[in-house]
Amino acid sequence: MMLLFLALAAATPAAAQDFQSTQVLDAIVAQFTGKPLGEQGGARAPVDKRLKLQSCAAPQLEWHGAAKDAVVVRCMAPAWRIFVPVNAVPQPRSVPVAAAPVPAAPVRAAPVIRRGDPITVEAGSPGFSITREGIAMGDAPAGARLLVKVDEKKAPIQAVAIESGRARLP
Repeated sequence: MMLLFLALAAATPAAAQDFQSTQVLDAIVAQFTGKPLGEQGGARAPVDKRLKLQSCAAPQLEWHGAAKDAVVVRCMAPAWRIFVPVNAVPQPRSVPVAAAPVPAAPVRAAPVIRRGDPITVEAGSPGFSITREGIAMGDAPAGARLLVKVDEKKAPIQAVAIESGRARLP
């Protein structure tokens, strides 16, 4: 039995382990949208299993466009990005212009993180978490995204400001 296991392990190409798991990408897209695969607001379909993307330690996610009709999954190193279509959430019917209230001037939230601040970037899920020290590349109020430099040799990563000195990977 042990020989069979060793033979199967040896037959598995080492290069197959260098690719990004599409199941992991599906899971982080579902976490980002807050909706499971196939539901309104969630991904329309799973990420194509035939994709052979290089493994990414910290994929970054963001909405594509104002319509939020897709999620952009991006890796800074190695550089790649994919677009995952999202099932549209029905929008409430618009109010006729004559009956619409006059919008108030937008209130700008005060930044909790300022450019140059040392911050701790957190990532994780139930059961584990990791942290990394970095430097804020811009100002951000709580809940806003900002770039954080965590390594002089690599591109900055995107994080969401939580409070002064703390940010979380999206």
